[in-house]
Amino acid sequence: MQKKFLLPLLAVFVLTISSFTLFQFSRNQILLDMLMSALNQAHYSPLTINDDFSEKAFKLYLKNLDFSKKMLTQADVDALSKYRKQIDDEVNNGTFEFFELSYNLISKRIKEKEQWSKEILEKPMDYTIDEEYESDGEKIKYATTEAELKNEWRKWLKYQVVARIDESLTAQEKADTAGAKPAVKKSFDSLEVDARRKTLKANQDWFKRLNKITYKDRFSAYINTITGLYDPHTEYFAPKDKKKFDQSMSGQFEGIGARLQSKDGFIRVSEIIPGSPSAKQGELKAGDEIHKVAQGSAEPADVTNMEMDEAIELIKGRKGTEVKLTVKKPDGSFKVIPIIRDIIEIEETYAKSAVLENKKKIGYIYLPMFYADFTRNGAHRSAADMRKELEKLKRQGVEGIIVDLRDNGGGSLQEVVEMAGLFIPKGPIVQVKNKKGEVNVMEDKNSDVVWDGPLAIMINHNSASASEILAAAIQDYKRGVIVGTQSFGKGTVQSFIELDQYLLPQFDTMRPIGSVKITMQKFYRINGGATQLKGVMPDVSLPDIYAYIDMGEKDLEYPMPWDEISKAAYEEYKTINYDKVKKANTERLKSSNAFKLIETESKEFKARRDDTKYNLKLATYRAETKEMREKNKRYEELKHDIKGFDAALTTIDNEAIASDTVKLNREKKWAANLKKDNYIYETSNILLDMNDNSMTIKK
Repeated sequence: MQKKFLLPLLAVFVLTISSFTLFQFSRNQILLDMLMSALNQAHYSPLTINDDFSEKAFKLYLKNLDFSKKMLTQADVDALSKYRKQIDDEVNNGTFEFFELSYNLISKRIKEKEQWSKEILEKPMDYTIDEEYESDGEKIKYATTEAELKNEWRKWLKYQVVARIDESLTAQEKADTAGAKPAVKKSFDSLEVDARRKTLKANQDWFKRLNKITYKDRFSAYINTITGLYDPHTEYFAPKDKKKFDQSMSGQFEGIGARLQSKDGFIRVSEIIPGSPSAKQGELKAGDEIHKVAQGSAEPADVTNMEMDEAIELIKGRKGTEVKLTVKKPDGSFKVIPIIRDIIEIEETYAKSAVLENKKKIGYIYLPMFYADFTRNGAHRSAADMRKELEKLKRQGVEGIIVDLRDNGGGSLQEVVEMAGLFIPKGPIVQVKNKKGEVNVMEDKNSDVVWDGPLAIMINHNSASASEILAAAIQDYKRGVIVGTQSFGKGTVQSFIELDQYLLPQFDTMRPIGSVKITMQKFYRINGGATQLKGVMPDVSLPDIYAYIDMGEKDLEYPMPWDEISKAAYEEYKTINYDKVKKANTERLKSSNAFKLIETESKEFKARRDDTKYNLKLATYRAETKEMREKNKRYEELKHDIKGFDAALTTIDNEAIASDTVKLNREKKWAANLKKDNYIYETSNILLDMNDNSMTIKK
C-alpha cells in the first residue's frame, strides 16, 4: 500500500497531510510512517515488508516483552499469535491492533503479578523441599495454566528469599569466627521474616518502575522491535533518550554537579563533583537529603518518595538558570540552597594518562570512548585530548605508549581518523561504503606525528566500532602491537535523522517526536576486510575470563553480514619482530600464576553461566554457595599489587590538581589500581620486547 504520510523528495522526506485530515491520524501513525520512510530511504539494506518480516517482528517483540516468561501464559501468547503474519499489514496500513492488545495484556499481567508477589511473601516458605528454580527464560516454556505460572513465581520469590537468608547467616557466622558477635544474634525465624520483608520491598520497587512505563515508552519499544530487524544498531530515540545519548557522547550535561542516590524514600547527595556549580556554591554537601526543588522563585516541588529520574529532571536544567534545593542536613536542620546551573563535565568519560614503571618508563592512556561535542566552544574531543595526554607522557620521558581501548564501545568516526593520525604520517585510516556501493577512503591528511615510538593497543571483547577502526589501522600499518582478545565486531556506521524537522506547522502539538539512528554505511579496514562480525584479532592473545562465553556482534539479533572490498593504497612501516614478541609472551604466560588463574576462572565462569538452575533447599543452596565463595577466594591474588611494577599520575596532572584534594585522591587511587592489572603489566612487558619502532616506512 502506498504511504499516506511521507513522500521522497531530494533524498529526504516531507509530511503531506492537510490540516483538514489531521484528526484522522494518531501520533503513532505519523511517527511509524515517518520512521518507515526514513528506513526505506536511508538504511544501508532496506527490508521488504512481508510475512517473513512479520514473523521475525513477532518473535523479537514477544521475546522483548516477556523474556523471563514470568508475565504471560501460553494462552496469552496464543492470543497474540493471531497477528504473527499481520504485523507487516499493520505497518503498511498504519494500524496498531497487535500493539494495543499486547499493551493492554502486559499492563494487566503486571498488576496481577504485583498482587501475587504480595500474597506469596505474606507467610514463611518451606526451605526443606528439594526443588529447583530455572533462571534462564530461554530454557523454559510459557506456563500453560495460571496455577503453573504462579508456582514459577513462588519459586522465583523463594530464590530471592533464600539468597537473603544465606547472606544473613553467613554474616553472622563470620562475626562468630572473628569474635565480633553482634549485640543480639538473630534467630532463624527473625532472619527469615527480614528476608521476606526485604524481598517484598525490592519487588515493590521493581513493580513501581514497571507501572511507570508509559504508553509512549511501550510504543517506542514496539517500533524498536521493527528497527531491530534491520540491524542491532538502528534505533528510534524518544526525545528524552536522545538527550541522554548526546550527553554520553559529549561527556557533558547541564546541571548542578552532584551525584545522587535514593535510599529509604529520600534522595541523598553522595558526592559533589569537583569544580561544579555545587562545589563552587559550597553549601550542598555529601550526606544532605534533598526534600524540595524549586525553579528559581517558583513554588518548590516535594521530591520525597519521588522516582530518582523524575527528581533529577527537576534538578537539572539549562546553564545560567537557578534551582533552589530545600535540604535536610545530617544534624536535622533544613536549609534552602540556591545554585546557578552550568555545564558539568563527566570526567570519567575523558582520556587520562599515567606513567608505568617496569624496568623502563612506559606511558599509559585510558580512553573510555571516542567522544565528541561540536556544539560548544572549547568542548572536549577525544583526538585533541589524546594529543594532550601524549604530549604529557613525552615530557615524562616514557619509552613506549599503551593505549587502553578495553570496553570502549566506540563513538565518533571522525575522531578516530584524527586520532590514528597522531601515530602515523599521512595515509588512509578506514574505508566507508554506502548503500550505493560507493567507497570513501577516510585519510589522515596531517603529516604531524605526535608519537613515533613503540606502541601497544589493548582491546577486549567489548572494544567496538571506532575502537576497532583504530586497532585495525595500527595493525594493518604494522605500526604497533594489538594485545588482548578478539574485539566486538561492529563494522557499521550510524547517523541520526531528527524527525521533528520534517513535521509541518500543523503538527506542532506532536513535537517533540524524536529521532532515529540509522545504519547508513559499513566501514572496512584499509586491507579491505570488514571488522563486522569478525572484529580485530589481536597480535598477542591473552587469557580472558570471558574466553568461553559467546559475546560480540555475531551474537546479537539480526546483525549485518561480513564482506570485504578492495585494499586501499598504503605502505607498512618498519616491521616489528612479531615472532619475538609472541614467543616472549608465551614463555611468560607459562610461568604466570595470574594468567593461569584467569584461565581456570574463565572455565569455571563458563560452567556457572551454563548452570542456570538454583536449588531452593536452603541447606543445599548454602553448601553450593559456600563452595563457590571458596573457589572465588583463589582469585584474590589477582587484586594485589604486582611486584616490580608501579604506576603514578604524570607530574603535570599532579601539579594541576594539587589544590583539589578530593580529585587528587580519586585520581591517585585510579593510578594505584593500575598496579594490580595483570593485562596492563603484560602489555608493558610486550612493549619492552619490541624492537625500536621508528617511523621508517618498509621498502
